[in-house]
This record gives sequence, C-alpha cells and structure tokens, in this order.
Amino acid sequence: MRFSARDLADALNEQSPARLDGPDSFIDGVSFDSREVVAGQLFVPIVAERDGHDFVADAVAQGAVAYLSSRGPLPGVLATCIAVRDTGEALIDAARWARTRFPGGTMAVGITGSVGKTSTKDFVTAALSGERRVAASRKSFNNEQGLPVTILNASPDTEVLVLEMGMRGFGQIDFLCRIARPAIGVVTRVGEAHTSMVGGIDGVARAKGELVEALPSFGFAVLNADDERVLSMSSRTSARVLTYGEVPSADVRITDVVLDDRGRPTFDVHTPVGHSEVRLSVPGRHMASNAGAAIAVGVALGVSLDSMVSGLANAMVADHRMAEAVTTKGAMIVDDSYNANPTSMEAALRTLASLPTSGKTAVLGLMAELDDPATSHRKIADLARTLGIQVVAVETELYGIAPVSLSEAIDLVSSLGSTDAVLVKGSRVAGLERLVDAVSRR
Repeated sequence: MRFSARDLADALNEQSPARLDGPDSFIDGVSFDSREVVAGQLFVPIVAERDGHDFVADAVAQGAVAYLSSRGPLPGVLATCIAVRDTGEALIDAARWARTRFPGGTMAVGITGSVGKTSTKDFVTAALSGERRVAASRKSFNNEQGLPVTILNASPDTEVLVLEMGMRGFGQIDFLCRIARPAIGVVTRVGEAHTSMVGGIDGVARAKGELVEALPSFGFAVLNADDERVLSMSSRTSARVLTYGEVPSADVRITDVVLDDRGRPTFDVHTPVGHSEVRLSVPGRHMASNAGAAIAVGVALGVSLDSMVSGLANAMVADHRMAEAVTTKGAMIVDDSYNANPTSMEAALRTLASLPTSGKTAVLGLMAELDDPATSHRKIADLARTLGIQVVAVETELYGIAPVSLSEAIDLVSSLGSTDAVLVKGSRVAGLERLVDAVSRR
C-alpha cells in the first residue's frame, strides 16, 4: 500500500501522540526486519529481546525512506522519522487505518487452527488467485506484528486479504480480528498446541473460536466437519456456516483420497457448485483437508470450481512445511521442521509411513508448550513404532529413547540412501531446519 508519511503520522496522532520529523515522502509498504527492507518502505523498529532502534540505520541503508521511533529522530539517520510513543502499538494503529483504505468490497479471510494454518493460507491464496486479486500473509506472519505488516503491504486494489491468525492465549485472535475485520473465518483443527497457555485442549477450542465469534452476520464461518470441537463452533457465530471434510454431512465433501509414491494426495471434492478431482503437489494426506478448506472459501466467494482446482494443482506451501528434499545419497526428506504439536506430528508420521521406501526414519525434536509433555511425546514414539518407523530424538529425552546431538543426527541422515525416507519435525525451539539445510540438495 502506498501512502504519505504525513498522512500516516496524522492517522497515528488520532490514537496516540505522533509527530512527523523530516520531509514528507511517499511510503510503499512496511517492514520490521532491517535485513528484508525493500526500497521505499517504512521501517518499524520493534522493541523486544533486541531493540529494533539499533537497526534503523541498517534499514535506511537498505532503502527505507522513513522509520517509526519511540526515541525521536536518531542521530545520523538521513530519513524521515515519525516519532511515536510505542512502535509496536503504532504498527497496529497503522494497520487499522490502512484496513479502512481498501475498497468497500475488499474481503478479509482469517485462518486459525492448531495445525494447517499456513498450508491452508497458501491453498486459499492459490485457489482464489485465478479470479480474485489476493494478498496473503508471508511465511507465518500471524501475530500482532505479522498481520499488520501483511495489511500494510497489500496492494490497494486487493479484493481478498488472506490472513493467518495465531494463538498463544485467550483474547489474541479477537484482538487480531479487531485489526483485520474478517468476513470469512476458517478453523482447521483443534489439537494439542499451546495447551500449557490455555489450560488444555478445551481451552484451545475456546481461544480458536474467537475467530468465528468476530464474524459479521453476512460472513461465513468455514469449519472442519471432521473435528467435533471445530464443528461445535457453529453455535458461537452469527455468520453463515460452511463445512468441509470427509464426513457425509460436509458441505464441501472430500472422498476417495489416494496418495502417490511421493505421498501427494489426489481426491474427489463434492461442493454445492459441482464436483471435481483435485491433485496436489504437496505430500501428506492431511493436505486434502487443508485444500478442502480453501475450496470452501472459494465457494463462499463465488470462485469457479475449475479455477480453484487449477490453482491448487500447482500450489506450494511455505518452507519447512511438508516440503520435499533429497540428501546427497538420494534419501527422500519430508521437511516439516517449522513447528510441531501432537496433532501435526501424527499426520506427518502417517505420511512417512505411506511412502514406498524400505527404510523410514523420523528425526524428531521437542514439541513445546504442552500441558503434559511427557505423555504427549511418549504417545508419538509409540505411534511411530506401530507404524514401523525408527525414531531419532534430537536433544530431548521425552520420547523415551536416548537422545542424539544435532551433529549426530546430521551424520545419521547423511548416511541414508535412495531406499530410505526421513521425516524431520520439531517445534521452533528445536531448530531442525538446520539439519535439513545441512544434508539436502534441493
């Protein structure tokens, strides 16, 4: 989105004191990462573990034409400063202001769930892009910094904003909805993710349901009919409900799921506007459900089924989410290292088990933020054994086997050959993408 520094400063000043210091200039989007600044952007220094103000000069050297600052103009920085009380709050206020600048018909789609948020976001984008101008969250930009940046970086002629919404406690999704004002809300699954923060899985359902509660009556709640906790959210919204899943009652019904020799699903989809075969380029049976959610969103928006099927056929998901890679010796890697919880771990293990290889190994890291971590990790280890999968635990004893170091895991995976397949998965704190990067030739 393009706007002037003065207009932004005036808009921010309506919420909290803000002052333009320096010449007015036109701004094309925002960034809070000085390494990723694009020429013409506004840099927003976030104050967290590191103080983003320390990187303002780097951002300006990268091409930022203006920056927010809670310290006032910074010495030696030759760019326009917008002085504010708190840069994080100002970023949120800027996004609220920017949301009002889109055409009246611009729709926002909010996507949440314990698993599948990012993949569903990518599939929704692919399914809609043939007939709608779509702007979507990058990577997993799903919090109080990432969602505002997505809105502020969207083109002013955007017809559909596709926004991932994460949850780390009660009230967070409601807060994000008050910024984005979604008319369509997708809830993928309720699982054991961040349970330690909300008192268990029922707390997860309560927190995720804030999305459907925020929807207007003219909107759509797109709910996974295969998940009872998600389906029950239909009573918490005034919006119209559109369900998807494999149960016969689903409005968008998935049938006849078949995986190819790389674990990629083909399935039939039956919708209120017709039926079709869908082929995906991403491994994982559970990806059929995420694609079904995308089709349901398209049905709500009046996108033709043929266009959606065509878009989904070539859709790819973000890095380190059920991505395919190969080691130098030819072993197949299923790289799902971005994050993990018991629900997503089970889905990934079942994908590995479906592959036609003689050797199957799961290199697993810690699953963080669980209310009963010992039981959850042991259940995953038991499932892997049932599926005939060897588990390699990296730097955690919770799986009930002797752990190895990251370097030892790298050596082990490097030794596997063309008859082997390996899943790499753990929570962000495990950092297992380092293993994938070390052993793969993509």
